[in-house]
Amino acid sequence: MEKSRLLYDLHTHTVYSHGKGSIRDNYETAKKMGLSEIGIADHGPDHALYGVKAKDFLRMRREIDLINEERGEGDPKLLLGVEANIINPDGSMDLASEFADGFDFIIAGYHFGTMGNAPIKALGTHMASLLYNMTGWSTERIKNRNSSLVINAVYANRITLLSHPGAKGAVDIEAIARACAERGTLLEINNKHGYLTVEGIRRAAKYDVEFIIGSDAHSPSDVGRCSSALGRAAEAGLDPERIVNLRGGY
Repeated sequence: MEKSRLLYDLHTHTVYSHGKGSIRDNYETAKKMGLSEIGIADHGPDHALYGVKAKDFLRMRREIDLINEERGEGDPKLLLGVEANIINPDGSMDLASEFADGFDFIIAGYHFGTMGNAPIKALGTHMASLLYNMTGWSTERIKNRNSSLVINAVYANRITLLSHPGAKGAVDIEAIARACAERGTLLEINNKHGYLTVEGIRRAAKYDVEFIIGSDAHSPSDVGRCSSALGRAAEAGLDPERIVNLRGGY
């Protein structure tokens, strides 16, 4: 199997949410791909279809700890993360603060399928975002509202990286990049979704923010795969040294 161009891959999913493989399946692929670390980041508990409940996160933690105890020299370290849901206007996410400390890292992203603590507003956001996904139509008001959701979450939480910013609704990526630069939050170039786009990378790169590539693997065979994300980063002219988990240049 060809080695991954990534040093590590934090954004992978398992059968605990909507992935096709187990934690161990993703780990074994990471080992074959030569990764130093592999993250499991299934969805936060408020997602109506894919959310992982607290008791299952505890099961995942035990499974990950056991696998790490078996690691041999040179084997990747296995990390437990979560892909929390951004939807609340106040910036809070679907993670109880006392439980957030149990994760090795936190991914945050806007997704359909969660209504948060302001369901009427969330429904309006989802409808506008669905229209944008189908037609590309949006307004400055909608874009600013979407951006505020993300920016408020960045300031209110300890977020390691933002997943696929702009993938499900129009956003002001420059405003988001400024916030991430101030908070030390990484912007993800997602291999599965096509976001950040080439133009999005160029706009975000104006600010002192760092980037990370995530496979967003929903199958073990996709762990560590990053050709689409690398192609966009290269086309955008992004300095490869600004991608924290890239092994060498393009």
